Amino acid sequence: MRWLVVSTFIGLQGTFLAAADDKARGITFDKADAGKLPKGWIADRTGKGEGSVWKVVADDTAPSKTGHVLAQTAEGPGPLFNLCVLDGSSFQDGTISVRFKAVRGKTDQGGGIVWRYQDADHYYVARYNPLEGNYRAYKVVAGKRVQLATQEDLTMKAGEWHNLTVQMTGDRIECFLDGKKYLEAKDGAIPKAGKVGLWTKADAQTHFNEFTVSGK
Repeated sequence: MRWLVVSTFIGLQGTFLAAADDKARGITFDKADAGKLPKGWIADRTGKGEGSVWKVVADDTAPSKTGHVLAQTAEGPGPLFNLCVLDGSSFQDGTISVRFKAVRGKTDQGGGIVWRYQDADHYYVARYNPLEGNYRAYKVVAGKRVQLATQEDLTMKAGEWHNLTVQMTGDRIECFLDGKKYLEAKDGAIPKAGKVGLWTKADAQTHFNEFTVSGK
């Protein structure tokens, strides 16, 4: 795991605490962690079943130019949400972005960002699915996913890198894809700061790179 930008943040490997001045900190991945989950990240899941296998893999197309990415590699069952969260992180308000590439998946594809993560049954998530051609924001409360906003008929190719960005302030959520805002919602179900991380569903095998967070 490699830091793209480090500005008045605490911790370099397992701990991520947002700075008071809201400067962005980015995380990328490199060969040193190939074949394993990088230190400071925890694989989790919402639902039952085998899946949520995350590790650093080689990808010559990685936007970070390191030649490696963090990938969800399992083919989990349909109801399973695959989670990978940054342990020690604390995010309530601010901006999160990630570059992602849908690699494969017959039941589901793509993925997205998790924030204000309290545990595997309580968090917000925004994700894009090229198989369905939609971009959606959800809250997960008591393990149940509730849709907050959706953009349908949004065609973007799998196998290509896209940028997903989430902004949250108070109860206001705004979600962007490749620089364009598609989703807005207001929700107060999870008001407390929580961890940040990544998400895919079922058999969606997806590569992630350049994970960046700013806020508090």
